[in-house]
Amino acid sequence: MAIPEALTSIPGVQTASQLREDVTHPGESLPVAPALAGLFPADGLRRGTTVSVTGSTSLVLALLAEATKAGSWAAVTGLPDLGLEAAAELGVDLDRIALVPRPGAEVVAVLSALVDGFDLVVLGPVIARGVRPQVARRLAGRVRNRGAVLLTVGSWPGAELEVRVSGRRWRGATSDGYGHLQAREIVATSQGRGAAVRQAVVALQLPGPGGAVVAGEPRSGRRLVEVAG
Repeated sequence: MAIPEALTSIPGVQTASQLREDVTHPGESLPVAPALAGLFPADGLRRGTTVSVTGSTSLVLALLAEATKAGSWAAVTGLPDLGLEAAAELGVDLDRIALVPRPGAEVVAVLSALVDGFDLVVLGPVIARGVRPQVARRLAGRVRNRGAVLLTVGSWPGAELEVRVSGRRWRGATSDGYGHLQAREIVATSQGRGAAVRQAVVALQLPGPGGAVVAGEPRSGRRLVEVAG
């Protein structure tokens, strides 16, 4: 079976011709968790755009949570070690996720088919690094035409919005390593083109005490353990 036929055999995934008829128009947004809305000019993932996330695969998964719970379909490729349990804890609806761990030599054909058939497409770091700029431009055009959202783990040539994660600190452990880890505090910074030209900085807990992403709390007065990576 050809790659596009195999993908469109998944329940709920449409063909490109069907998408032309009823796709949501580019410019509309897919929802994100309230804690993440401040990173995006439209308070969500604007259809037809490419967003690169550097420094946190967990943040990429957290960006899928609200959209999949609202009925959108997402595809993840190039992340063979993806933890589905972690994704579920972050709020992702696993019934709305299709996995293509290793797209193989036909990576461009796979990506094109995924963009045609899914609302959100997540691209792992190894594949993202290997895509040539001219190919990235063609895929970005396809993303715009289909009204999809491409999320890359790592940098992507010409991304409309870049999100970087820094300042990772675990809350709950003392400086000598005792205690129970309760949440990881991070700082997410976004900046891009057009309406996103102004830098946005958001403090987050990822994961928060319940597993999902929540707004961060002021760090002053807390005992935090700095961790690398």
